[in-house]
Amino acid sequence: MQTLGFFGNIIWVLFGGIFIFLHYLLSSLFLFITIIGIPFGLQALKLAQMALWPFGKEVVSIPGKSGCLSLVMNLLWFLLGGVWIALHHLIWALIFTITVIGIPFALQHLKLARLALFPFGFEPRPKRA
Repeated sequence: MQTLGFFGNIIWVLFGGIFIFLHYLLSSLFLFITIIGIPFGLQALKLAQMALWPFGKEVVSIPGKSGCLSLVMNLLWFLLGGVWIALHHLIWALIFTITVIGIPFALQHLKLARLALFPFGFEPRPKRA
């Protein structure tokens, strides 16, 4: 099963995943310019990591990181751009579901959309076998 994930990641990178990764990476660099933007830049880096190699990873809740600060930061993220990022991933997921071959890639876009909506308090981790 890990071999399929590896080949899925290679195909993902070759057919657009690298551009999504570079977009998140560039966004995080711009967010790091101000002190206020640093937490948001860290979340954009988390999205970049997930966007580069999404197969074989899952989004899990971080224990003890779901307090009021995470709620406020998620609300700010959602209002200032998270909804548009998630909508972009949802559109790509719909496009990929047209073919049977594209369904695994659609599922990865749905995973990224979920993380793009509310990144604070969640992180990508390798799936357990």
